[in-house]
Amino acid sequence: MMKGMVKTLCTFLVAVSVAHGKETIFITDDVSASELFSLPIEPRMFNWTYEKMSEQFVYRSSLEGSPDLPPWVRYMYSPEYHSGFLYGTPPLKSADTRVPIEIIALNRLSYETKRLVLILTVHRKQPAKHIIQMKIDNLNWVHMMDPGRIEDLKNIFRNDLWPESRSDLHVIFMDSAVKLGARLPLRPQQREGVVVHLGSSSEFSKRMLELQEEIKPLYKISSCTYKRTSVQTTFENSGFKLDWCAFRLVTTEDDITALPHHPKESHKHEGIRKDHQHVSHFPDKWDAPLKSEVPERNYSDEIAISFAIPGMIFALLLCGLTIILCFQHEKLMQKSSRTEYSPIAPNVQMVQYSPDDMNSTIKLKSLRDAPFDDSHSISPTESYYRDGATHIGNMYMRPKPPPYKLAGNANSPTLKRNGNFEI
Repeated sequence: MMKGMVKTLCTFLVAVSVAHGKETIFITDDVSASELFSLPIEPRMFNWTYEKMSEQFVYRSSLEGSPDLPPWVRYMYSPEYHSGFLYGTPPLKSADTRVPIEIIALNRLSYETKRLVLILTVHRKQPAKHIIQMKIDNLNWVHMMDPGRIEDLKNIFRNDLWPESRSDLHVIFMDSAVKLGARLPLRPQQREGVVVHLGSSSEFSKRMLELQEEIKPLYKISSCTYKRTSVQTTFENSGFKLDWCAFRLVTTEDDITALPHHPKESHKHEGIRKDHQHVSHFPDKWDAPLKSEVPERNYSDEIAISFAIPGMIFALLLCGLTIILCFQHEKLMQKSSRTEYSPIAPNVQMVQYSPDDMNSTIKLKSLRDAPFDDSHSISPTESYYRDGATHIGNMYMRPKPPPYKLAGNANSPTLKRNGNFEI
């Protein structure tokens, strides 16, 4: 897998020329189809020395004569190692070809520019039929570029879990988990995680199949770093902490394409894809998934629930408010009816003294049938409650008052009764 990195140190300089005032370096490297290659872009390749300056070197890579890289080649820069990395998995259709990759390097300390052309010679290789997909949480992709760490991971399967793959176990795909859709860690010092695919033509061992049955209940969970398995110690002793929800065993006869994170689940559409590739005039163009392969989601249940629950709450509140208003209206009606039909206090017959003529005796006259007149109102002193009056239990039976006699001027409003003068 990491033969490209080792060969880079042993590659010889094929040609050095001067073109447009810039030094051009040509390097060749051998890669295999359906197998991951990785090549570091370091300052010593351009005869430069690192001066411990942050981002001292800047690299730009592309297919020679094109503005971008082929779809199966990727480039990443690592601030931790102060180097760039070219990596990818050549598809079978690129076998027996030579792919020139142009790299423009800039030294920001001296503003010197150099050009390097990396010629990738792709050799044909039988693709793997059995693939292990896993996600390692405690490492970044740049850490997995170390050949020694890759060998430690492969030894776990070659020596313990999958001895049948000892002859041809290799890395098919590797990339950052964040680039494939995972979330960034909450703390910057935490590792982003890396997705690794290992493949072989050998059948899966019995222990690998038992491990798959053990973790099958976890497939419905997207991520579960807290779960442990029977082989947890085996991986942790080698420095790998796996997310077992992302662990898969895949058996396929299909070609390993440029984007393994869009795997083909089966080869039922293989004939359709091949016909589509024959029609296309751009063999390196990414092949979009078929419409039948795109998952669908039914939102009818979510919409019904989102309307049903608020509707039920609103109906309950409306019923409660209606009941409260009805009872309140009934109480108001009962109160108004009691006020309207309450018994009236008995009428008290009021009397006044009115003389028929000046010489006649004043007689009592009822005020019940007479119009109200303030001038003939009864004085409080004329009440039967005055001193010396006889009190009778029945308020309607009053003693007959003595007759009034006129004294003095007849036109005077002053009348004399019992020797007293009243107005």
